[in-house]
Amino acid sequence: MKAIWNGKIIAESNETINIENNQYFPISSVKMEFLQKVDTHTTCPWKGEASYYNIVVDGKINEDAAWYYSNPKKLAEHIKNYIAFWRGVEIVK
Repeated sequence: MKAIWNGKIIAESNETINIENNQYFPISSVKMEFLQKVDTHTTCPWKGEASYYNIVVDGKINEDAAWYYSNPKKLAEHIKNYIAFWRGVEIVK
């Protein structure tokens, strides 16, 4: 699977995890140079608190377009150290 935004591959892995129609990519497969940590947080009742990144490619910013769970709840422990994408990020095989 690949995560693509603004013409750049942000992440690429054959070991993604699909949860609620979102592909979670292992952190090791994500090009962190395109991610900018932000202070945004949301809470999922069964996964826990999500933290977000902006995606920055060629000077364009896609705000809060990537998220992760640094300390997921027990039911979601398998997505610790994984990052998911949305807001126009294309996920392709």
